[in-house]
Amino acid sequence: MRQAYRDQLDGVTGQLVGMIRKAGDQIRRATTALLEADLELAEQVVTADSGINRDQHSVDEQVLQLMATQSPVTTELREVTSALRITADAERMGDLAVHVAKIARMRYPDNAVPHDMRSTFAAMGRAAEEMAGKAAAVLLSRDAEAAAELAQDDNEVDQLHRSLFRELLDERWDRGVEVAVDIALLGRYYERFADHAVEIATNVRYLVTGEIEWANTTRR
Repeated sequence: MRQAYRDQLDGVTGQLVGMIRKAGDQIRRATTALLEADLELAEQVVTADSGINRDQHSVDEQVLQLMATQSPVTTELREVTSALRITADAERMGDLAVHVAKIARMRYPDNAVPHDMRSTFAAMGRAAEEMAGKAAAVLLSRDAEAAAELAQDDNEVDQLHRSLFRELLDERWDRGVEVAVDIALLGRYYERFADHAVEIATNVRYLVTGEIEWANTTRR
């Protein structure tokens, strides 16, 4: 394989890993802002999203340049097409963290999450952050088996998400429509964040094996 091309592609991979890690940091900080009604931290999350967006633009430009100038084939082509998919997933993860922070900001100085539901969101935040870390790790290691494990991790987030709806649909719910809408949206944001981590892992498996495996998710 051409060394110059390999060096450029390694640089792209490094940027992708950085994007995913930033998204993990964003969801951690957004969760803290949400649970502690921390307006300053919520604003920081919103502001920091522009950095992930710039990273996506940079990666996309480099990948398109590689495709135009290096004429990648077979395995090389899988690498560049996977990079475009992964950068889109990482950018969307950053957006979802911002959505969480914006709800925290909108409800300030009140807390958007009722006290007895905070442990659920704390668990969702931890799981989402860990999945981002694992997605970055498998992209670096190209470990197809470790990538497959993220689908199992996603089950935890799905279960937590379902537990929120059980509470929302309970006939004893007495916190009003506004709180219910916030909880439903927040649950969806964490669930989608985890889904995008699984999408990244799916693309790593494609990179390694050449086999397309459709994750049970939608792109957005």
